[in-house]
Amino acid sequence: MNSNAERRLLKDLKKLQNEDSSSGITATPDEDSLYRWKAVIFGPDDTEWEGGIFRLILEFTEDYPNKPPKVKFLSKMFHPNIYNDGSICLDILQNMWSPVYDISSILTSIQSLLCDPNTKSPANNEAAEMYSKNYKEYVQRVKEVVEFSLQDDEEDVAMN
Repeated sequence: MNSNAERRLLKDLKKLQNEDSSSGITATPDEDSLYRWKAVIFGPDDTEWEGGIFRLILEFTEDYPNKPPKVKFLSKMFHPNIYNDGSICLDILQNMWSPVYDISSILTSIQSLLCDPNTKSPANNEAAEMYSKNYKEYVQRVKEVVEFSLQDDEEDVAMN
């Protein structure tokens, strides 16, 4: 292990392992590659996302930390800033990226985005419009996503 990307990914892993487990985020490298990580974000307490267990995949290149990873939700989501394919519209993953961001800060930012969407730059127009015009219906759709995430999680446990 001698590349800058590998050293940084190991440093990020060590930081995540030492963090408080109550942060509601976890991430570990794939068994086969240090450049592919599996992550879980727990829906923040006291929000419509509470109780949800949302799975993500992070893919890094040799250019990390100078270039951001590709991050996608594997869990089904309904959110103004999440595309139907799970891709995330978040400034720090695109034009506002900085090498100071690490895996923990990326996941924390995504967790914050769940409760504080940017409806002016939507990835999902239906979710953005519903959030703005019919918040009650939006919350109902989010609660369905939360329920689905729990079923998804039970299936994963049964398979392992």
